[in-house]
Amino acid sequence: METNCNYNQEKFKFEAIFSKKIVKLRSFYLHAFIYAIGLIIYVLKEFYGISLNFFPMIYLNSVVMIIWTSVFLVSAIDLFAYYKIFGEEWEERKLKNILDKRTKTQKWE
Repeated sequence: METNCNYNQEKFKFEAIFSKKIVKLRSFYLHAFIYAIGLIIYVLKEFYGISLNFFPMIYLNSVVMIIWTSVFLVSAIDLFAYYKIFGEEWEERKLKNILDKRTKTQKWE
């Protein structure tokens, strides 16, 4: 009975890890999509002279785009460096470590 509980706890841990990755990746792609739209609007406004003088677009200027680009690049580096450091090899080692602990503590009586 104890091993079944351990298996469920390990399964829950892995589901939590993968759900965090999925949420982080999904939020990054959403941010990238919104950033691309903002960049297109900024280019249209600044370089092509299209007047977009309504509420959110009136505040889209060079300073905002520089800050937004910096935040976007930092989040991209953070996300992809995280996957590079904690990639599939790290996950396999962690899985093997947890499974080794489980087999050591499992009693076959």
